[in-house]
Amino acid sequence: MTAAPIPTDDTTASAPVACSLTTKGLAGQARRWARLAARALAGRALTADGLRLGFRPEPGVEEELRALVAVETQCCPWAVWTVQASATRLTLDVRASGDGVTALHGMFTGLAAGPGPAVGPPSLS
Repeated sequence: MTAAPIPTDDTTASAPVACSLTTKGLAGQARRWARLAARALAGRALTADGLRLGFRPEPGVEEELRALVAVETQCCPWAVWTVQASATRLTLDVRASGDGVTALHGMFTGLAAGPGPAVGPPSLS
């Protein structure tokens, strides 16, 4: 099965695959992602154009996820960050093209899920 091309706007199509955060900002953002993952990460799946992360919808998790995504959208405009919420799961889809896909696959490999219900990778449907 072949993945459909990623629709991009001029911003994401021309943006270099680089993060604009300072070293200190990058470290702070990484710590926030690690804390969120330890608290509520329920699954991770690599996709052809990026990745999908699933989170348990515990109190405060959606707000922190959306705050993290707001920072990522600004510092990494080469990727498209989308949060979907339901009563049972929060899903983050991150998509890119070209070298951005490889970068996304590497960005979140160190996240470790904390205690919580054991679930498989988030659904790709």
